[in-house]
Amino acid sequence: METRDTLRTTPLTGWHRARGAKLAPFAGFEMPIQYEAGILAEHAWTRTKASAFDICHMGEFFLTGENARRELDRLVTQDLSTLAPGKCRYGFLLNEAGGVLDDLIVYCLAADEYMLVVNGSREASDFAWISERIAAGPSFENRSEATAKIDVQGPLSLQALSAALGPGLGRLAYFNFLRTTLEGVPILVSRTGYTGELGYELYLPAERALWLWDRLLAQGSVRPAGLGARDTMRLELGYTLYGQDLDENHTPIEAGYGHLLTKQSEFIGRSRLAHARERLVGLAIPGRRSARCHDPVFLPSGEPAGTITSGSFAPSLGHCVALAYVQADLAEHDRFLVRAARVELEARRADPPFYRQGTARVKTA
Repeated sequence: METRDTLRTTPLTGWHRARGAKLAPFAGFEMPIQYEAGILAEHAWTRTKASAFDICHMGEFFLTGENARRELDRLVTQDLSTLAPGKCRYGFLLNEAGGVLDDLIVYCLAADEYMLVVNGSREASDFAWISERIAAGPSFENRSEATAKIDVQGPLSLQALSAALGPGLGRLAYFNFLRTTLEGVPILVSRTGYTGELGYELYLPAERALWLWDRLLAQGSVRPAGLGARDTMRLELGYTLYGQDLDENHTPIEAGYGHLLTKQSEFIGRSRLAHARERLVGLAIPGRRSARCHDPVFLPSGEPAGTITSGSFAPSLGHCVALAYVQADLAEHDRFLVRAARVELEARRADPPFYRQGTARVKTA
């Protein structure tokens, strides 16, 4: 059982405690769920202004040296042959059965030099799994403890970052990044995020995290937000969460990511992707009563159909949304029932993104 004594902390945990943040276990860390304003206010501020998120629980691995691309290409689903320096790409690590060991972003820093950003809950297992499969030659390092990650998300994030870090970020396209230095501190700035809004993810030495955090919050348009608002925002877009919507028992095809599996070369698990037992579908539920993870899903006739993986009230939409794994032969049905505690909730199939007004892909240059 996780306790405060066994949970890991981030370089910003002391700041969160001092500001009265509600802290809770997440991915083995003590993480801020919300601040005094609350999740709804933090959600609204991120959709209209800009918020800073402590995401230091994520893991960062570095693979460098001769044949690094060749070695990594065997393990990840991303097509590295088309990933040029300065670009990053979302994809997966799969087991032999095609199940998702983790979802991750691969950054091409230079020829045969890559950074892998993995989920905090999978850091140790991912590093061990990859290490066992990398041939001698390239260097493979886990720099998670030494690396801080701060996300700035929202329509005003570019304006705030330009004031805090200096000009030049406007030319960054979606899923591109640059490396810069501010007051001697190296910072990797990536135009990526998990909220559906224009946003940036910043990587820097852990010992300078508080310095950058304070610098960002000095901008009037930026406020801190916790993982609660991050979760409602990602669910409004239909973005998946590892451990709930993604796991070792489901393939990327079943999770709706078949369009990402375009590379021609072989990778572990590829041969097992053809058959889909279940499909991850989006559900819209009227009202504020939400489905929760593990709630059973039925057809209106009462026939069992599947299980909720994520569900929440969607503040931007005014009703609840959910993701659920449904038997593949039933996934095209339009109407479902969700048994939430002792209440049956009517749900209709709705293809994500549920929220379609996000600014993530807006042109900034």
